[in-house]
Amino acid sequence: MATTADIKNGMCIKFNHGLYSIVEFQHVKPGKGPAFVRTKLKNLTTGKILDNTFTAGHRIEPVRVERRKYQFLYSDENGYHFMNQEDYEQVYINENIIDAPKFLKEGEVVEIVFDAEQEIPLTCELPTYVELEITYTEPGIKGDTATNASKPAKVETGADVRVPLFIEQGDKIRLDPRTGSYSERVKN
Repeated sequence: MATTADIKNGMCIKFNHGLYSIVEFQHVKPGKGPAFVRTKLKNLTTGKILDNTFTAGHRIEPVRVERRKYQFLYSDENGYHFMNQEDYEQVYINENIIDAPKFLKEGEVVEIVFDAEQEIPLTCELPTYVELEITYTEPGIKGDTATNASKPAKVETGADVRVPLFIEQGDKIRLDPRTGSYSERVKN
């Protein structure tokens, strides 16, 4: 058993009959009263984030998890299929535990977090930035680079995103899959 003094970002714990990952925490020592730890916990099965406050010294039950790199192969009615690049073992997971499935393209390497005791996939995390090609957008007009305006575009995975006016069809862009926001144009 661990206590609140052992809390770290990314740590997985059992809490309220579920598995949670600690997104962020803050140790607070008020001038009056006992110390406490304010946390944001992400439910690994539903993805919902909740705020919780533990009193200092409260016992928590950590869960051992393993992060493994997998390559995305394809998706079908059974789910999303991934392959471990070291031993070529294949695993399929449901769409609801993938962070941003609409930005997942074939061949993309992702990190799947497994419960080490039960070998159950808990969550699938895409890289911080993904590079995708624009398959459709309205043509840009020369000189549209000074403003902060954006226009709709469709990327190769079929997802709709907002891009600056100077981006054209066929350009490759880098975007953040957590927010779906444009980051930069990729040079060829």
